Amino acid sequence: MNYTLKQLSDALAAGQMSSRELTRDYLARIDALNPQLNAFITVDHDGALAAADAADAARAAGQAGALTGVPFAHKDVFVTEGLLTTCGSKMLGNFVGPYDAHVVSQCRQAGLVMLGKTNMDEFAMGSSNENSAFGAVKNPWDVKAIPGGSSGGSAAAVAAGLVPAATGTDTGGSIRQPASHCGITGIKPTYGTVSRYGMVAYASSLDQGGPMARTAEDCALLLNVMAGFDARDSTCLDRAKEDYTRSLNNPVAGLTIGLPKEFFAAGLSADVARVIDAAVAQFKALGAKIVEVSLPKTELSIPAYYVIAPAEASSNLSRYDGARYGHRAAQYKDLTDMYERSRAEGFGAEVKRRILVGTYVLSHGYYDAYYIQAQKIRRLIAEDFQAAFQQCDFILGPVAPTAAFNLGEKSDDPVQMYLSDIYTLAVNLAGLPGMSLPAGFADNGRPVGVQLIGNYFSEAAMLGAAHQFQLATDWHARTPAL
Repeated sequence: MNYTLKQLSDALAAGQMSSRELTRDYLARIDALNPQLNAFITVDHDGALAAADAADAARAAGQAGALTGVPFAHKDVFVTEGLLTTCGSKMLGNFVGPYDAHVVSQCRQAGLVMLGKTNMDEFAMGSSNENSAFGAVKNPWDVKAIPGGSSGGSAAAVAAGLVPAATGTDTGGSIRQPASHCGITGIKPTYGTVSRYGMVAYASSLDQGGPMARTAEDCALLLNVMAGFDARDSTCLDRAKEDYTRSLNNPVAGLTIGLPKEFFAAGLSADVARVIDAAVAQFKALGAKIVEVSLPKTELSIPAYYVIAPAEASSNLSRYDGARYGHRAAQYKDLTDMYERSRAEGFGAEVKRRILVGTYVLSHGYYDAYYIQAQKIRRLIAEDFQAAFQQCDFILGPVAPTAAFNLGEKSDDPVQMYLSDIYTLAVNLAGLPGMSLPAGFADNGRPVGVQLIGNYFSEAAMLGAAHQFQLATDWHARTPAL
């Protein structure tokens, strides 16, 4: 259960185990531990075993790919044909997908065995995974702690050994932050690298799918499957397929890593700063040159994001009206009452809050004052990054100001919850790739990740640097006692 994706692939290729045996063991572990962790919303026992049998047949026929027969899970934001897709919401609590998302079909074609759909903050809105209509996910390192959000179910499942890898989505840090809090690796690629077709929309100009796994090497292998052009998504980039494992053996020596002074100011806890300092020292020992850079608009990323993202959410979530699909109120007087009751019953508090904010900033008289101004700030943030990349290859810093906090600790203070995304939001606003990799533990024993940020389309090089870091450390190999 502690094998990496690469190790499992090699073991299957060598005939050390069958996909059915492997799948059966993972399903048993999910059945044993999921009641405690709540990482999965749906577990597809029959579908997983059928896919495993098909993978074994493909291997026997000599038609296997690199990941054929390897189990994994999808975040419940990706539509899956014939299987429940809830997006963590009562609004979609009865929605069975009529088709596969592009990412889902890519994984099927690669022969990966989907075990089920992981829990998440409702419509991907949250930083703690406490907003799910199906209950909060628990952090495997400490069940009193949040796992991070919104991809907390995927992060907890990988950390606990329920799956070797899972898909996630990142709108403002929702892959990187839970990866940091759960002690795994996760990467958000350049915006447009992974198709959003069939990925339930939150904020269309920010949402991006990506892999979550134990190691950078595993993330590279899964990103090879997930990435690729899809004409059905107008924001998907028409680029040739690339091999994200190609730079894994490249040395760190010769790379320049920038440390933004704004990332190390007030607000960063001392124990997280200690972990980041140690990671910087490790990269320096591997031969990287360390320089100071500046991202002066960092503090503006939170107000800009929480104007743009709710505005887009308000537009995207208007489709849930009780008429076409999803939850419909049982009692209503007329059409308008049906709309109002269905949305009031179907959406949770955080989703309602963001719809209200988004509708406000898009309303007449406020659009220019808020939404247009936020888009201008977004451009300035992107320009900050480009200026910094004139001085360095990658930017390094914390993922979050603190390690995972306790469940319920910030539930009554949305502003404090939003501030936990201060180091991740700017990457989404600029459309850049970013990743989190395990780098140590806070004073309370909870994991802490270090964030790497690259320029557009630098995923392979960034994964290579992360892989070299992981060859020199063992933080990624440590697992919670369950």
